[in-house]
Amino acid sequence: MDTIASLFSFITTPVSWVIVQFHKVYGALFGADTGWAWGLSIVSLVILIRICLIPLFVKQIKATRAMQTLQPEMKKIQERYKNDKQRQSEEMMKLYKETGTNPLSSCLPILAQSPFFFALYHVLNSIANNDTIGVINESLLQSAQKAHIFGAPLAAKFTDSSSDLVALDASLTTVRVVTAVMIVLMSASQFYTQRQLMTKNVDTTVKTPFMQQQKMLMYVFPVMFAVFGINFPVGVLVYWLTTNVWTMGQQMYVIHNNPTPGSKAQAAYLERLFKHVMRHGKTRNRRERTIVKAIVAKGRDRNEHERKFITGLGKEGLAAQSDGTVVKSEVSAVAVAEDGTPTPGTPKRQQPKRQTKAQRQSGAAKTADEDEPKAEPTSLIKSDQPEDTEPESTEPEDTKPAAGAKKAAAKPGTGGRSKAQSGQRKGQQRPKSPSKK
Repeated sequence: MDTIASLFSFITTPVSWVIVQFHKVYGALFGADTGWAWGLSIVSLVILIRICLIPLFVKQIKATRAMQTLQPEMKKIQERYKNDKQRQSEEMMKLYKETGTNPLSSCLPILAQSPFFFALYHVLNSIANNDTIGVINESLLQSAQKAHIFGAPLAAKFTDSSSDLVALDASLTTVRVVTAVMIVLMSASQFYTQRQLMTKNVDTTVKTPFMQQQKMLMYVFPVMFAVFGINFPVGVLVYWLTTNVWTMGQQMYVIHNNPTPGSKAQAAYLERLFKHVMRHGKTRNRRERTIVKAIVAKGRDRNEHERKFITGLGKEGLAAQSDGTVVKSEVSAVAVAEDGTPTPGTPKRQQPKRQTKAQRQSGAAKTADEDEPKAEPTSLIKSDQPEDTEPESTEPEDTKPAAGAKKAAAKPGTGGRSKAQSGQRKGQQRPKSPSKK
């Protein structure tokens, strides 16, 4: 073990130095030999490491979303070259190169955190074996061995025997209860973090094998933590529980403020953003403008939640701009009062009432009648004529022109007969000729 520790002294020495510096601060507050001083030193080490890993965490988020975007293309490649694994791998690498994505980017925070985890494990293991390591000298070693967290020494393990724990001034029952509770909390926090990612921050419109793998890892990781956790010292359990809680809180912040497009978290975020824009009439900060700018840039490629957001702004007389701002639209919607009725001065568009079949037929007949030329009526009043002209006879023979007009008016359509008949003069009509038998 000493050989391994010496090989990795380049990382164990900085880790031990950071712990000692934090121990000096907390030791002045709680006492140098207390579990609070050493436990908070480990917690502070975790926070410091995770703050340094924030840039890698941002890259992890971008890489994960890029991989989710590529899932449909990856599925097509798998189906096209399902019988040729080599060609399938070549096409996958070509796709990664063209899009600038790296599958290992999603594992960067874990990979970067592993050396610190390994160094802390060796530091605590050396304390348990009564060996100095890094900058931890004999006095600090004795102080660390006396430190207990809820009655369990920092270097104690779940698998330690009673004789090993007697040397650390602890009981077997206390150590196993404390370590069991910490292992359960560590596994539960890991499960909740992964479940939160799968249920809220995954594009539900894309069903790919990647999602199935993530669901499997949601159950595999907690089991792995439970199995390997029984061999971890209490100090390492404190470290791992703290980093899981940090990851859970960090992920909750990201899901709440920058969710994955197409996910349930995005629907909730855009609903909150819509209410804020309606309240203030504009986007309030840079983050909101960035979100709106990305939605506008998508154009027709927007998902259901984004289209709903843009449509809602339009109904309220607002329009999202390409720079992420929101302004009043030139085409305003119908103003609505609090009771839901349109306000005066904003007439509501009405649909034409559907006519019955009889109304349509009568309307067509009326139109035909208006288009037909009207027959000139035969006046019974004496018209202006020369004095030597004899007055018009009232005999039946004189009614022939009226009969001709009747036939001419009846030819254009069915309505012509009634028109011609109405134009005839009243009086004795020409009798119909008897039909020949």
